[in-house]
Amino acid sequence: MDAALRHGRVSLTVGFLAQGVVFALLVTRIPAIQERYGMSDALLPVFLAAVPVLAGVGSVATEGLVRRLRPSAVLRCAQPVVALALVAVGAGRGLLQLIAALAVFGLALGALDASMNMLGVSLQQAYGRSIMLGFHAAYSLGGILGASLAWVGAQGELPLAALYGPVVVVLIPLALVASHWYADGARARVPRPREPGSAGVPLTAGQSDGAARESVPSPVAMRVLMPLCLVMACVYIGDSTVANWSAKYLQDVLGSSEQLATVPYNVYMVTTLLGRAVGDRGVRRFGAVPVVRGGTVLAAAGFAVVALAPGAAVGMAGFTLLGLGLCVIVPQTFAAAGRLFPGSSDAAVARLNIFNYVGFLVGSPLVGVLGDAWSYRGAMLVPMVLVLVTLLYASSFGAESTRYGGEHERPRTADVGRGSNGL
Repeated sequence: MDAALRHGRVSLTVGFLAQGVVFALLVTRIPAIQERYGMSDALLPVFLAAVPVLAGVGSVATEGLVRRLRPSAVLRCAQPVVALALVAVGAGRGLLQLIAALAVFGLALGALDASMNMLGVSLQQAYGRSIMLGFHAAYSLGGILGASLAWVGAQGELPLAALYGPVVVVLIPLALVASHWYADGARARVPRPREPGSAGVPLTAGQSDGAARESVPSPVAMRVLMPLCLVMACVYIGDSTVANWSAKYLQDVLGSSEQLATVPYNVYMVTTLLGRAVGDRGVRRFGAVPVVRGGTVLAAAGFAVVALAPGAAVGMAGFTLLGLGLCVIVPQTFAAAGRLFPGSSDAAVARLNIFNYVGFLVGSPLVGVLGDAWSYRGAMLVPMVLVLVTLLYASSFGAESTRYGGEHERPRTADVGRGSNGL
């Protein structure tokens, strides 16, 4: 069993890495895609907004699919579809082809994100220690690799199809081979707190803590899950702010050169990778709640530094703090959903994943509207306040005394099979 779990962990890490590469290749070449299809600046946001909307639909559909199929089967099918849709985006000749390719990409992306995190949460439950941050670190590494490949393609003026094609030819076989060792539906017996209602789980009248966690009616489940959904949306508003506005902010507000303006997002990605690479150790040592609180305070401090920065160097320091702070929250949000609903974590993850895309949809236009109507410095304070919402719901991430690893680690026993979805 231990060997199966280790193989499952490595194979899923490969899946997260491959997805990071593919997604980065899309988002970093948006200007080239716009030029290829002759899209106006007014039309481009419509196309970009359609992808997360359809991804949300794909995530919802995945909740139903995993009641009939294993999450690994959904992931095994969705990953090649996302990669092939990327090639179609680069090889199309007209707007109708682009619309079709982006529609497929968005729907498959939602299924892929949901099923990947379902497997990650179930593996963490089986391991009995924090490993989710490691999966997301692989995604960050993939994003850096994809962005680097995109830069090489831009420097060499490669057509999009010539850039995407060879990468996908490598990634699809790699992901399919790795998928042979997926270990899904790994469900372990999660120890429950002794105090009723701990770990942020409100109980209905006459309901025991075990009942709240094992068999939760849908309205009650969503009430329990909503704090995590709100945290997910707020964090992705912060993340999309960095992705979409860091370059413009550094150049237009802080007076940097055009070349220097490209640095903050790269620094943000690197610090995200570093923070996630060591984050699991922090959770094992201190527990999830202190790590999430620390990351939240660090991220809020980063936004404050960016908003008050007198120049580009201080601004980049702020974006560095942002990467180190935000990077730990999302993986722990998925992990918290798994702890709250150990018997129905697949459904919880699918619903939680929707708010990933809500944050992306809201973040970029929110900062843009506030920047134009008020000031971009002031606009940076809005995601800061939203990220701080995480502190209000920190208890939803687990009891303070709950840690993974060391003397607190529970036995690594698991039933690797198909989990039920009672959410």
